[in-house]
Amino acid sequence: MDYFAFQWHITEACDQRCKHCYIYALGSHAKFKEMTLDDMDRTILQIESFCERAERIPYVYLTGGDPILHPMFWTLTGKLREHGIPFAILGNPFHLNDDVCRRLREDGCLKYQLSLDGLEATHDRIRCLGSYGATLRAIPVLRGAGIDVAIMATVSKWNFREIPELVDVAVENNADIFSFARYCPDADSADTCCSPEEYRWMLGECWGRFERYRDCGTTFNLKDHLWTLFLYEKGLFDPDGYPDDEYVYDGCNCGNCHVTILPDGSVYACRRMESRIGNALTDDLYDLFTGPGMDRYREYERFEKCSRCELLRFCRGCPAVAAGATGDMYAPDPQCWKVIVPECD
Repeated sequence: MDYFAFQWHITEACDQRCKHCYIYALGSHAKFKEMTLDDMDRTILQIESFCERAERIPYVYLTGGDPILHPMFWTLTGKLREHGIPFAILGNPFHLNDDVCRRLREDGCLKYQLSLDGLEATHDRIRCLGSYGATLRAIPVLRGAGIDVAIMATVSKWNFREIPELVDVAVENNADIFSFARYCPDADSADTCCSPEEYRWMLGECWGRFERYRDCGTTFNLKDHLWTLFLYEKGLFDPDGYPDDEYVYDGCNCGNCHVTILPDGSVYACRRMESRIGNALTDDLYDLFTGPGMDRYREYERFEKCSRCELLRFCRGCPAVAAGATGDMYAPDPQCWKVIVPECD
C-alpha cells in the first residue's frame, strides 16, 4: 500500500520569527494555539480510520511552530509509537541534543527537516540570529541517532541567488536530503517573488550541482513541480512515456495524497494557502477528503494556463504561489516561464 501524508501542526509556539511565516503573517502569535491531549487522541483515531478506509499507510509530519515546544509533545510521540504510526518532524534546531534525538528515534521518528534559507547572514536575517549555526550543529546529532536529516529552503527574492550555494552546504554537512519550495506571497508582498527568468536560472545552477554531487550520498528532492518543466525542456522527462489517459501521475499533491491539520483541528487542502475544508475534531476526515470541499482542488481543467499545457498531468506548478500572488489558485504560476501558444479558431 502507498503512504498518505498528514502534516499535523500541534502548536504555534516557536523560537524563531521567520519573515515568511504563515502564523506571524496572520498576527495570531499574540496567543499561540496548541492542540489538547484529548484532541490529539481524537486526531490519531481519525488518521487511522482514514487510512483504513483509503487503504493507505499513515505517515505523519509533526510541525508547528516547533512541535517540541508543545508541553505534551513526548506524550504524543509515545502514542504514535504505540499505534505504530511512523513520523517525521518539521522543526527547529534549538532543543536537539543526543538524549532528545535518541528518544525521538525510539518513538519512531524517521526524519527531521531543518531549514536553511540562505547563507549565514541571509538565513539569520530571515529567521533569527544564531539559527544558521544551530542548524548545522544539529545535523550530526540527528544523524548520530539514526534520524535522516532533510534541509529545506524557502526561495524568494531575498535569497534565490544563494540557493545553489546551499546545495554545497548541505553536501558538505552530510545532509541526507536537500530540497526547496517557493515563498507564497500575499497581495502586499508579491514583489518578494523571483521573476520566471531568475527562477529558471536558479534551477539551472542547482541542477549543475546536483549532477556534480550525484554520488555524494545526499538525495536531491525535486519538490517544486517546475522541475518537471525544467527537465522536460532538457529532454530528461518524456510525458509520452505514460499512458494516454486522464490519470494524474505527478505534480501538486493538493487534493491528492496529503492533508494538513492545524492545532484547532482545521483541515486544509494545503497549508500554504487559504484552503480550509472542515475540522478533524468534528467532521469525518475521509469524508472531507473525498467530498466536494476538496474536489475544487482537483478541478484541473480550471487551471488557466496548465490546462492548455502538455504537462498538466505531471506539473501544475504551485497553486498556492498563484493564489498568494493573484488571489486565484487557478491563475498561472507566476514563476512558470513556459509560453503557451493560443489555439487558433
